[in-house]
Amino acid sequence: MYLIKEFQRLKDEEARKTSLNWNFQRTLAKVNYRIHTDAIKKRLIPPKLSKVQTSAVYATEADLLNVALFGLTAAQWRQMNPDLTGNMRDFASIEQLVVLSNLESINAVLIHKDLAPQERVAQLNAIAITQMGSLVHVGAVEQLSKPLVR
Repeated sequence: MYLIKEFQRLKDEEARKTSLNWNFQRTLAKVNYRIHTDAIKKRLIPPKLSKVQTSAVYATEADLLNVALFGLTAAQWRQMNPDLTGNMRDFASIEQLVVLSNLESINAVLIHKDLAPQERVAQLNAIAITQMGSLVHVGAVEQLSKPLVR
């Protein structure tokens, strides 16, 4: 009985560490999203838009990032995954969340440079491919879960 309890404790601890790492990355992506939304607010939203119209601009920009990274919009993902609750970002890997966080900041810069959406999505997609390749093949993201102090 002790062996079973100890095994379960170890599995629970492993799951908790994995969850904390994923939650950290999800939170980081949310924080950097503020940089992105500020750029949208300052450069893409005219002063006299309604709340619904403003929300549509933000959603369009979020989908631009989704397409650049995941290859599909949030609506397309929901159609493909009707039984899942949450959104595509909730099911993203740690590597994808790191890249998403980077893309948010980069898109903010591209917005400030007045690049058209088509140009931005092309550049962001190329960056996403490069960054995902670096993170997946090198295992750099694993370093995020290691303690800073030994």
